[in-house]
Amino acid sequence: MKRVFSGIQPSGEAHLGNYAGALKNWVRLQDEYECIYCVVDYHAVTQPYESAELPGKTLDMATSLLAAGIDPEKATLFVQSAVPEHTELAWLFNCVTPLGELERMTQFKDKSARNRKNITAGLLDYPVLQAADIMLYKAEYVPVGEDQVQHLELSREIVRRFNTRYGDVFPEPQPILSTAKRILGLDGQAKMSKSIGNTLPMLATAEEIWDGLKTGVTCSKRVRLKDPGEPDECNIFTIHKTFTPEEKQMELATACREASIGCFDCKKVLAANIDETMAPIRERYLELKGKPEVVREVLAAGAARCRSIAGEVLAEARAAMGFFK
Repeated sequence: MKRVFSGIQPSGEAHLGNYAGALKNWVRLQDEYECIYCVVDYHAVTQPYESAELPGKTLDMATSLLAAGIDPEKATLFVQSAVPEHTELAWLFNCVTPLGELERMTQFKDKSARNRKNITAGLLDYPVLQAADIMLYKAEYVPVGEDQVQHLELSREIVRRFNTRYGDVFPEPQPILSTAKRILGLDGQAKMSKSIGNTLPMLATAEEIWDGLKTGVTCSKRVRLKDPGEPDECNIFTIHKTFTPEEKQMELATACREASIGCFDCKKVLAANIDETMAPIRERYLELKGKPEVVREVLAAGAARCRSIAGEVLAEARAAMGFFK
């Protein structure tokens, strides 16, 4: 089977954007590929964080992934810092990565603009570590959303530069583009992001789902109830695409354009569908939350397997670069 790699930061509770844009796809991919999934705690420390909270957030994210359907019998799940080869390969890749390419990364520019007092070398170097994450397992495919394509293309460029200089060691990773339309935050302005605070938690209760959705921004054309709307321009309707059956989506879209349903009622339907989808995931999460030793065992087994693979690949890269044995 072809190998897939992907990771998620333990920077807070998983949200619906994570589920719709990544996790739902991860669960599907594990039946089609050899999947390696990672809680990327090295990446998490490139932004301000509380060190005392990081272990708990890391375990919680792993618990959420298992609850969402990641199956350790099908996929490998581990924590990035448990495999130190990630950072060594990142250093080797640094030596073939032009500084200008890193400075042009959109996410670096966006995060730097939001927090000018925390523009660290780690933040700049984030995409190089990301390339190392992928290539340490010689993954052929990486599931990405449209906002991550630039980083993956840089990974491909780093591989090309390394291979040109030192020989064909690594494959060029190919994207598996998410079919889910990009979900904005409840403010309707920016991508759903924990750092911005516009998210709806993946494990929210029915009451919390409704409390979040009822204030969510809808189509700007519907100023009054009798105004027809345009579902394709409504972020709430975008969320419907993940959680509402297609036939019901079509019904809601027609009703919206005819102004025969209000945004409030449209949100009520969505809230019920989100709760129906997420209720079994919440149940599994609570069960696993009470058995942290089970999650730790999964992560330990995953890390052991990944260290075995990573050690061989890193040795190959070091040999290609001519390091003394």
